Amino acid sequence: MSIDVNALASKLMHARKTREPLESLVPVGTPTSIEDAMRVQQEVMRRRVAQGERIVGFKLGNIAKAMQSKFGVDQPDFGYLYDSHLRYENHRLTSDQFLAPYVELEPAFVLKQDLGGAHVTVADVISATDYVLPSLEIIDSSIKDWKIGIFETLADGASVGGVILSSQPRKLTDLNLSDLAGEIRINGEVVASGNTSAVFGNPVSAIAWLCRRVAAFGVSFKKGDVILPGSCLAAVELVPGSQVVGSFAGWEVGFEYVKAD
Repeated sequence: MSIDVNALASKLMHARKTREPLESLVPVGTPTSIEDAMRVQQEVMRRRVAQGERIVGFKLGNIAKAMQSKFGVDQPDFGYLYDSHLRYENHRLTSDQFLAPYVELEPAFVLKQDLGGAHVTVADVISATDYVLPSLEIIDSSIKDWKIGIFETLADGASVGGVILSSQPRKLTDLNLSDLAGEIRINGEVVASGNTSAVFGNPVSAIAWLCRRVAAFGVSFKKGDVILPGSCLAAVELVPGSQVVGSFAGWEVGFEYVKAD
């Protein structure tokens, strides 16, 4: 039995719009595949673009073992970033904007030229990168209580809810992304820590892997795109009343998360 791509896309978009999570995306035992999930994700993408949103990049998630253990998804996910995902640094975000958010830290790559295809190398990624920024990604599932597998998170656009980019660009030549310590602090207390080496050995390699993986679905990246390679630490649940700061050795980005009025 094949899945109903249009119906699942409608369910996911309704959940995001109303902030009412789905009990499940498909009934237990329904045969699904990665290809099915991407068909749903790309139908959602077509609808969002038709409604006026703009694709501004792409994300890779669940690449680090810490993230796979956190949500029980044992392989990477990936999905589109839209202009509506990008939020402002050092501003307030409110609880009515999300369903069940968590926050994670990763370096964001911004491209100075197009990048993509089934044969992309680390050297290609380096050549295509304009600069790197600290970023905090808010992950947020449309499925109640994060009861997800790879099908659910891929269909749901890799569970992305928002992205906060720093305004402190650095060149790749100024960074050692194979060994860069990072941490998240909430209200001044360190609540999670990790190292960029957990992101496929090096986030540059993770992006090369991503390019090759998504080429099968006709996805490639454009000049100016923001590419997220995955978190270097386990995601932290967001609770209202939190001042959140992500830091790579003083290279920081932050926001405030508060309860909606």
